[in-house]
Amino acid sequence: MKLSKAFIPTLKEVPADAVIPSHILMLRTGMVRMLSAGIYSFLPLGYKVLKKIENIIREEMDAIGGQEFHLPGLNPREIWEQTNRVEAFGDTMFHVKNRDYVLAPTHEEIMTYHAKGALKSYKELPQIWYQIQTKFRNEPRPRSGIIRGRQFLMKDSYSFDSSLENLDKSYDLHARAYRNIFERCGIKFFVVGASSGAMGGSKSEEFMVKSDAGEDTVAYCEKCGYAANVEVAQSISADIARNAESKELYEISTPNIKSIDELCGFLNISETECAKSRIYVLDGVPILVLMLGNDEVNEIKLEAAVGSGVRPAHPEELKEITGADAGSIGPVGFKGRIIADKRLKNANNMFSGANKNDYHIGGIDFDRDVKSADFFDLRTVQPGEKCTRCSAKLDVFKAIELGHIFKLGTKYTEALGANFLDESGKDHPIIMGSYGIGVDRVLACYLEQNHDDKGIVWDFRLAPFHFHLIGLNMKKPEIVQACNDIYFNLRQMSYDVIFDDRIDAQAGFKFNDADLLGMPVQIIVGDKNLQEKCVEIKIRKTGERYKISLEEFYIKVKELI
Repeated sequence: MKLSKAFIPTLKEVPADAVIPSHILMLRTGMVRMLSAGIYSFLPLGYKVLKKIENIIREEMDAIGGQEFHLPGLNPREIWEQTNRVEAFGDTMFHVKNRDYVLAPTHEEIMTYHAKGALKSYKELPQIWYQIQTKFRNEPRPRSGIIRGRQFLMKDSYSFDSSLENLDKSYDLHARAYRNIFERCGIKFFVVGASSGAMGGSKSEEFMVKSDAGEDTVAYCEKCGYAANVEVAQSISADIARNAESKELYEISTPNIKSIDELCGFLNISETECAKSRIYVLDGVPILVLMLGNDEVNEIKLEAAVGSGVRPAHPEELKEITGADAGSIGPVGFKGRIIADKRLKNANNMFSGANKNDYHIGGIDFDRDVKSADFFDLRTVQPGEKCTRCSAKLDVFKAIELGHIFKLGTKYTEALGANFLDESGKDHPIIMGSYGIGVDRVLACYLEQNHDDKGIVWDFRLAPFHFHLIGLNMKKPEIVQACNDIYFNLRQMSYDVIFDDRIDAQAGFKFNDADLLGMPVQIIVGDKNLQEKCVEIKIRKTGERYKISLEEFYIKVKELI
């Protein structure tokens, strides 16, 4: 491709709305342009890279027996209603105006719809079906460029099996394929235990990339490799030691005291003597949740304990439920379900709200005064806490989710009636797994990990072009001839070449553009070297430069590739 003819609209300045490296670089190199918030057009350079990523994915999916589909993004709403996911996705699902159709945020329902009636016998199982397709989610706050958009490109695959043992095999095939895909794309990643969220299912793992731009938070142990999304992460956290003697309950006037820190300062006590109270509502029924001190409720763990659909009570509901506003709520006298974090089990001489504004109660004994409480791991892991595997300190940091694999079981096949007959002729729901990769996120994550202050640093795996040929002083016929010969010969050797053939662009401008675009190897043809029948080669990643004779040039090119 000759740069004078190519549509690669580079930018000198960093766009004001771009704050993370991948977003900045994709805009500056002309890979994408924003059409609307969370909606991006991929221009030729960016789309060229996406196709390379897609090809790697297809090769690895085909290698495990995957068969590619292309499913519609426009789906009948009634199919989604059968699995209750119209409600589960809520406002993040796009609805067509007449409400009869939705734009698919994923494709479990549609794949299951096609499996129903088509996979009738155990003899037709297992199956692995996949597609690479545009998805739609109405993100309320799209950010970080293509990492969290309203329209995005996904590889999603689905396994259909006749037994849990065979599901394990399908799951393991995908786990290995995903490792191959991300390694071939040149991305440094790690795998964490995770929640399946609105997808449902059991075993769940996410493939993650460490990044301040990430929307997920991960707990990670460098010593043993333990990693988990904080939605499910656990740590060694000391339970409260029970005092030898329990005090009687007593009420304390605490005017204008609303937080744990304020209560500790007012009473001169430690936060480990406090039970923080939060009210949640599930199906209209209030639940009191108790946490130790300033520990935060992990709402994913809470859902696992009490059921999906639980929500924090609204401020205006609190007084009706408890008799008090936030900051004065507690377990003594609360009429309803109480659950508590396991750190509070058997605790005594604790302080909490009195269910009366501006009052707290001291001397609370969980064994005596909160007998109905059920105890669960409800807390969010904090940095520096000990790993449950090796007791080393955990690091907690932001990460980008690249891929997600999970075992669906029969959630969707039962809802849609997708059954098969076993060897004895008995009817069973097909057992499913679901496996997704954010294709455009792979591109963004590569850029997050492979750039410097000058621009992108591609390697040969995903680079849109292998070589960036730079002709200096293109008004001279001998320079033009030498560049055209190299350009023609490299293309004959099946290499992708971007040729900066611009006549009026200054050398410094061409060099800056070459470093910004970041192709692995720059080939520089100039007056002085050409007089010696040589050209210069620059390795973008290391900055190394070689002066190579034209006779040895093509040998060196093969060595570099």
